[in-house]
Amino acid sequence: MNRRLRATATILTAVLATTGLAHPAEAAGYSAPLTTAVANLTVAAENRTGYSRDLFPHWVDADGDGCTTRDEVLLAEAVGAPTVGSGCALSGGRWYSYYDNAYWTATGDLDIDHMVPLAEAWDSGARSWTTSRRQAYANDLGDSRPLAAVTDNVNQAKSDQDPASWLPPYAAARCRYVNEWVATKIRWRLTVDSAEKSALTSLAGGCPNATISVTYAY
Repeated sequence: MNRRLRATATILTAVLATTGLAHPAEAAGYSAPLTTAVANLTVAAENRTGYSRDLFPHWVDADGDGCTTRDEVLLAEAVGAPTVGSGCALSGGRWYSYYDNAYWTATGDLDIDHMVPLAEAWDSGARSWTTSRRQAYANDLGDSRPLAAVTDNVNQAKSDQDPASWLPPYAAARCRYVNEWVATKIRWRLTVDSAEKSALTSLAGGCPNATISVTYAY
């Protein structure tokens, strides 16, 4: 089991224990072409009431190996392997930010983006989750799409916006971005608002109709 999956398994076991499902059946999945997947997204009004980033504990060290979720993503996405020092300090690596087609060698130039931002997840259903489930969402290493290492100021420009108001500045990245956004929404059974659904429908129509396959988080 690789580092990302091991950390996710640790979080998931804890979440399932709190719900009495310590031995779940094999996880269910979803698979459909992009346009079908977008059409199947449930539309619901968003609600930001009560939101705080603190309600999504993140960058935890779920498997106790000294590397937080942020570190695990950097290790998994490095295009040039870094040296791992004391306290999981990373040096000498190289990373590609697909949002803006940029390469970086300093980890300080990178943010780990929640593909569907924490505030957007709250708006779209996470406000009704337990804290342990929100922690699992914020540290999701079980799928490569919900978290991405990207240029810090690009991620800051995105903030908590959905595809109706923000897309990667690198135009060639936008179809990948739409695919990964939709996959994350489906994986965590999150809803979309009407403007978001309209934007995704339009964007998907201009992208290859590739099949999106996900395993539901639980």
